[in-house]
Amino acid sequence: MSFAKVYSAQTSLLAAHIISVEVDVSNGLHAFSIVGLPDKAVEESRDRVSAAIKNSNFESPKSRNQKIVISLAPADIKKEGPLFDVAIALAYLRSQDDIRFNPEKKLFLGELSLDGDVRRISGVLPLVIKAQQMGFTEVFVPSDNTAEAALVRGISVFGIRTLKELIVHLNEKKNPDDDGNDIPKIKIPTTPETEYIPTVAQHSIDFSDVRGQTTAKRALEIAAAGGHNIALWGPPGTGKTLLAKALVGILPPLSFDEMLEVTAIHSVAGLLKEHTVTHPPFRSPHHTSSYVSLVGGGAFPKPGEITLAHRGVLFLDEFPEFDRRVIESLRQPLEDRVVSVARVRGSAQFPADTLLVAALNPCPCGKWGSGRACTCSPHILLHYQRKISGPVMDRIDLWVEVAPVEHADLSRGGDGEASAVVRERVLSARALQTKRFENTTRRKNSDMNVRDLDIFTPLTKEVRDILNTSAKKLDLSARAYHRVIKIARTIADLENTEHIERHHILEALQYRPKMFGAGM
Repeated sequence: MSFAKVYSAQTSLLAAHIISVEVDVSNGLHAFSIVGLPDKAVEESRDRVSAAIKNSNFESPKSRNQKIVISLAPADIKKEGPLFDVAIALAYLRSQDDIRFNPEKKLFLGELSLDGDVRRISGVLPLVIKAQQMGFTEVFVPSDNTAEAALVRGISVFGIRTLKELIVHLNEKKNPDDDGNDIPKIKIPTTPETEYIPTVAQHSIDFSDVRGQTTAKRALEIAAAGGHNIALWGPPGTGKTLLAKALVGILPPLSFDEMLEVTAIHSVAGLLKEHTVTHPPFRSPHHTSSYVSLVGGGAFPKPGEITLAHRGVLFLDEFPEFDRRVIESLRQPLEDRVVSVARVRGSAQFPADTLLVAALNPCPCGKWGSGRACTCSPHILLHYQRKISGPVMDRIDLWVEVAPVEHADLSRGGDGEASAVVRERVLSARALQTKRFENTTRRKNSDMNVRDLDIFTPLTKEVRDILNTSAKKLDLSARAYHRVIKIARTIADLENTEHIERHHILEALQYRPKMFGAGM
């Protein structure tokens, strides 16, 4: 046999693609080429594969006068990374009839070291999910990736440590050792399914650690219960960052489907520290971060911080200090829950269902409106406030002032509610929303559109009259008007109340922005 084919896979953006690894060998002067838009890491697999094959007791491709062509199909997808090494090695050995096995319904992933060991790779989870969807029954991954791969149900996962071990498992022929003796047939055991146990993020900041700030804590509870974006503004040192970090501790743990989604994103990005992400991620990029690092992009688009915070919290401290282009780029993800990135070499849509927490000072010196002398000139103050445009302000549901705390309260021990207590109320409110939206694609109140508001949040005449009168006085936009209703629905859920009542609307109206002028 001079031709052979096996199957591998790779991620492109956040999508997975099955890749056919085809090998054709013909007589002639030695040549070893890889086609199919390979990057440098793929091209270098020639040397890794040749050495690994030699150190697995087979003749190296480099020792034969052959013309070897490796084709990675489909050819129009750029191939990146070293994860094709195992598949290339098996396809070559099969083309030479050094080994025999049936490659159908089997997928091979892994990087080879020169001595034949199989190294860990990134992005395994979405690849295994794709394999299961495409009808593959067996997937072979590096042993360090098995716990992640075994999260997928309905497919057999095998963890491989060395190329030699894999060959012994697959080969229908006899396997020689270093001395030419036959190696006993040993099968690699199937990896048990990884059990998913939802966990709560363990953070050093508890709600009870934050002194005072009752209003801000209440707003954060509403934000967590309904998935509403929130802005915390006030002088430096009043606890805005502390509150943002405490928010993660009251968020519900990820469901199984959400866990798969978030874990896949972090796996592709190479940020997976454990085999699963079981609690909402918390991302806090510095205000000097570039547009691409936050939104995503590049010559070949990659996800940014907004996508890495999917199903979690995106904390933007010193919000007005971010580049104006970065701030304005938040319009689409805050509204549509996706980020669209278009480049010459490709375009992509990345998920961005994140809870935004923005923290900002009232002015560059931080003293405006605090009772202390502000050193900012009117021109500087106006320029600072205009960094956040009306449309961006309009998309943030809750605007909360974080005022200085009395020194006597700072010295007093923690007497507020613990995060665990607040989280129980949040979980109860989310349970009501899950029941409310069980036959829809919605998950929480902030996901509702205008039509959903008519269906799920009917208002009595008294409540609607109060809302309309207040909206006219505050000059609310249509978007802000609807967001007030969503917030009121979440407040009612926290009280386990079936209908939105008068005080729910009045509390929701209190969270419209007052810092940069009412009316947004």
